[in-house]
Amino acid sequence: MRVAARILSSAELAVERDRLASQGRKLVFTNGCFDLLHVGHVRYLQGARALGDALAVGVNGDASVRALKGPDRPLNREDDRAEVLAALGCVDYVVVFPDVRATDLIAEVRPMIYAKGGDYTLDSLDPGERAALAGCGAEIHLVPLVPGRSTTALVQRMTRPANE
Repeated sequence: MRVAARILSSAELAVERDRLASQGRKLVFTNGCFDLLHVGHVRYLQGARALGDALAVGVNGDASVRALKGPDRPLNREDDRAEVLAALGCVDYVVVFPDVRATDLIAEVRPMIYAKGGDYTLDSLDPGERAALAGCGAEIHLVPLVPGRSTTALVQRMTRPANE
């Protein structure tokens, strides 16, 4: 499948979810900024994909990344981040969403399984997202992270003066 064909609108992803469900297959959904892809992201996405039959990744749009991470982010535009994710073998679908939280997207797509990184607990998940997940009956799985791997740490290393 061509990379561009893997990047869907939220409505298209909801239709794809229904198609998978009609075949008895499970859609796994996760979301995040994915600003500077690193091995931690790749292993996390592989772990999420292993939970079901197809993996959809919601990517925060540029404005929401700025709201979450600050005025110097994102480092890569939303279209570029979506294309890089869609090129990964473990990712079946990508959808860019404009909001800080994926609540509305979750309610529209209704994934069967939701994956979040191991830096979260069930209690620390956004309450609105948890309510949307409960509303569609999604299972929630926390996927272990790779210690010491984060975009923030990479940015700090890249911007640190060489003599430090």
